[in-house]
Amino acid sequence: MDSNGKHQLNKNKTFRQAFHHAWDGIIEVVKHERNMRFHLLATIAVIIVACWFRLQVWEWLWILLAIFLVITGEMVNTIVEALVDMTVGHQYHPLAKLAKDMAAGLVLLLAGFAIIVGLLIFGNHLI
Repeated sequence: MDSNGKHQLNKNKTFRQAFHHAWDGIIEVVKHERNMRFHLLATIAVIIVACWFRLQVWEWLWILLAIFLVITGEMVNTIVEALVDMTVGHQYHPLAKLAKDMAAGLVLLLAGFAIIVGLLIFGNHLI
């Protein structure tokens, strides 16, 4: 929205305006998506444990990669859900279901990757 409270119809004019819209998107997904809040809580827990174990730089890189992949996947999933809902509304369509299921599957695969990374890195420190 612009300063007059109207909907923005043109491209962003400044970097600040673009940044503001991007930040709004992050806030919206956190406010409205339960799974994103779960991922953020898991992220906090993982970062606390990683600090406690005093991970090496290469371990931090894998942990951060896993974290950002899951969060990115959840945002893509939310985008797909919003676009599908906007397109089909409250009607069922098999392609809408397929798109939503595939987006959710993406997050599941990324979460599985994150779990494997966590087991390999933290498991090594526990042994």
